[in-house]
Amino acid sequence: MAGKMTPAVARRRKRSDIVADAIRARIIEEGLVPGERVPAAWLGTESLKVSRGTLREALKALEVEGLIASKTGPGGGVFVTAVEPESALRMLDNLFLYEPPSIAEIYAIRKLIEPELAAVAAGALTPEALASLEATVRLYEAEPVSSEEEYDQRMAELDFHIELARRSPNRVLGFVAAFLASLLRDMAVCRDIYRQPNPELRESGLNYQVRLLRAIRAGDAERARTVMREHMAEAEKYMLERAAMSLRRGLGKA
Repeated sequence: MAGKMTPAVARRRKRSDIVADAIRARIIEEGLVPGERVPAAWLGTESLKVSRGTLREALKALEVEGLIASKTGPGGGVFVTAVEPESALRMLDNLFLYEPPSIAEIYAIRKLIEPELAAVAAGALTPEALASLEATVRLYEAEPVSSEEEYDQRMAELDFHIELARRSPNRVLGFVAAFLASLLRDMAVCRDIYRQPNPELRESGLNYQVRLLRAIRAGDAERARTVMREHMAEAEKYMLERAAMSLRRGLGKA
């Protein structure tokens, strides 16, 4: 019948994807850790009932995912590897490369995640972690002497949030927070906003970071949560206002 929509047909999975899943599952079930060799018996074409080409494709997929690495020569073979958080973030960033989320969408989550990230960190960070955060703050303590230095300071402020996320005792919470900050740093609309001069913004950000560090060092989770909540609300307001101004300027030139 004309105009009648046909139901979507589920995409049939490639044989190599199924084999990759089977190898991944066995690595997990057997508890192999990074650096350990994947037994050759697990990768036999006869035991897996696949062709050499299909097996190569499956291993390549797992290598791209960062789960395994192949080594040739004496002592070679297939070994389990660890995925670096930075690589995982880069991969997720690429997922949104051509269809980025809006600033409002990012801050809708950031306003929930960042206050909890701060609260979890309160009283739980090592002296070395606190020193690392303080070193990041010092990068934008001084008055910038050029627009490029002001931009670098804005990036340093985002780096503070990423460093706090990286040091979080809650690794899942930290990873999500780092991903959101990474999105903001890479989005073209945000880069344009960060390049706009605004001396008051540096002072405001610096004030929040100093207050936040004091609360974290004191182990005051509720104060850390409150400071970060205020910080996120003000940051969202600023970013949305600047994005709207940029849009109006763009429409005016059209």
